[in-house]
Amino acid sequence: MAYEATGRLHEIFDEQQVSEKFRKREFVLEVVDGQYPEHIKFQLVQDKTALIDSYKIGDEVKISFNLRGRGFNKNGQMLYFTNLEAWRIEAGTGGGAAAPQGGGYQQAAPRAAAPAQNSNPNLRASAAPIASDDDNDLPF
Repeated sequence: MAYEATGRLHEIFDEQQVSEKFRKREFVLEVVDGQYPEHIKFQLVQDKTALIDSYKIGDEVKISFNLRGRGFNKNGQMLYFTNLEAWRIEAGTGGGAAAPQGGGYQQAAPRAAAPAQNSNPNLRASAAPIASDDDNDLPF
């Protein structure tokens, strides 16, 4: 599944060599959609880990990513996790880094200055009220 999100780079982590054949690099995008900003962690994997090198914290960017989910059996219990796997980063409108010329990036079209908005309706926050602590059975 391919999605897009636009926002400002909030944090960029160092590359991690997870195993002999797998490496990743994570970063956090601040997306303003509604009253409160969301901080969403993405990951770049394998040969894509360098895509973020030409950007710095505070740059507005447009991220193209896939939604990935996996399950694994740990001690007889099935566990699941989800990753947002970025595969393209484009410069946004807030100034910041220019798009590199040979790496398959495209400059985002200029638009009127406004808070970073997410154009994908599937990623918008719900307007439904959040349940109070008394309404759930979560241990935290």
